[in-house]
Amino acid sequence: MSNIQEKIEKELETARETCDTSGATSGECAAAWDAVEELQAEASHQRGGNNQDKNSLEQYCDDNPDAAECRIYDD
Repeated sequence: MSNIQEKIEKELETARETCDTSGATSGECAAAWDAVEELQAEASHQRGGNNQDKNSLEQYCDDNPDAAECRIYDD
């Protein structure tokens, strides 16, 4: 995981430098920050595991599938 953190730090530096030279509203600046966001999303995905997108109800229903709150009705 530290490898991706190093990449994020490097991309942050690059984005700041790019925005300083090209301007904060330039396409190059936006692209540089997009690269940072993509790496941060990947790092989050690696940390999250299988439960990253589950809310508390979904987690509860995984543990208690017979509970009334967890019933699924087919139309």
